[in-house]
Amino acid sequence: MSGAFFWIFVALMALGMPVAFALLAGPALSLLLDGQSEYFPALLARFYNGLDSFPLLAVPLFILAGELMNQGGITKSIVRFSLTLVGHVRGGLAQVSILSSMLFGGISGSAVAGASAIGKNLIPAMEQAGYRRDFAAGVIAAAAILGPIIPPSGIMVLYGFVMNVSIGALFAGGIVPGILMGLGLMAATRLLANRNALPPASTRASWRERGEALRGAGWALLMPVILLGGVLSGVFTATEAAAVAAIYALIVAVFVLRTLDFRGLRTVFVNTAVQSGVILTLVGAAVTLGWLVSVSGVAEEAAAGLRGVAENPLVLLFVVNLLLFVVGMFLDAGPAILILAPVLAPIFTDLGVHPVHFAMIMCINLTIGLATPPMGLVLFVTSSVAGERVGAIVRTILPFLAVEIAVLFLLTFFPELVLWLPRTLGLIQ
Repeated sequence: MSGAFFWIFVALMALGMPVAFALLAGPALSLLLDGQSEYFPALLARFYNGLDSFPLLAVPLFILAGELMNQGGITKSIVRFSLTLVGHVRGGLAQVSILSSMLFGGISGSAVAGASAIGKNLIPAMEQAGYRRDFAAGVIAAAAILGPIIPPSGIMVLYGFVMNVSIGALFAGGIVPGILMGLGLMAATRLLANRNALPPASTRASWRERGEALRGAGWALLMPVILLGGVLSGVFTATEAAAVAAIYALIVAVFVLRTLDFRGLRTVFVNTAVQSGVILTLVGAAVTLGWLVSVSGVAEEAAAGLRGVAENPLVLLFVVNLLLFVVGMFLDAGPAILILAPVLAPIFTDLGVHPVHFAMIMCINLTIGLATPPMGLVLFVTSSVAGERVGAIVRTILPFLAVEIAVLFLLTFFPELVLWLPRTLGLIQ
């Protein structure tokens, strides 16, 4: 069985075929050209088996929870709470954008949802306060990628499913990196604010005002506490946590806050179905491709080639970071993880790199790719929200990308930054 399927997949992607269809067509055409059509039933079986998984139910349920909270209008309460905490510093609205994205990431786990929800609220406010529109959009785009890093995270669920790694350990492993990246973005914003004389957003809030804002955002902020607390303590699995999150979000949006009516719920369920259909089709297709990679011997060839570069795991981690960064420029994080994790992860596990450490390197690196040109999805979402050209946003986002890449390499070469919390909680050895 030849490795032609990979080059067919790449060619189909270059011609503009959707990723999921290219993932399916590549193996099918390769088998047809090799005269091995008897493997077609096996391909179909792999596709179905890739979807027939209880842990994978967490993906649509997390999407549903995020849609309910987003459409339920919780973003404004999070922004208001963030404003009372950091609005008084120079560049306050930019700082509020970053802190709001960190808090919103603990609810939605989606970079696209964060860019859209936070951007719609804060880009007009920043522009009105004297910020350049491209700078405001750049801050939102850079901060949005915190969503998939701070748990819960859809791409961590996908990685855990594909590579059989504890999702609870991945969630715990993402907390410190997410906080470090958020603090790094806030420090960079402070430097840029001083250089550009950006104004504070408000006067320093009193503790009473902060308490009132916290109560207003309490229903939203309680969800990640319940969710993460349940998963990390072992009360329920990631899939059960996703179900709890969806039910909680439904009760809060419809019966407590009363911000969603029947028409709004219809929109929520349609959006969830569309997003889930796309992601689950990708999963099934990627599992099919992964099986072909395994039986064709391509994985062994890739491992031998990578080991030929160097034997030192740290050098190889540096090389694979560069590779993933380039891949992230052209491919969305989910498909990239589904395609590359089965090939790369076993290589580094054999070299002694902890599976959770490599998982976080891969997830964070490819998440940064969501905000890098030419195919960064978050850039296009932010461009649409702000009404600004992607090229202009790219110029303003570069200092923030430098911070995020620096944090990525810090996590790469100091694995305890990732592994300390999962070990402390007894989730890994």
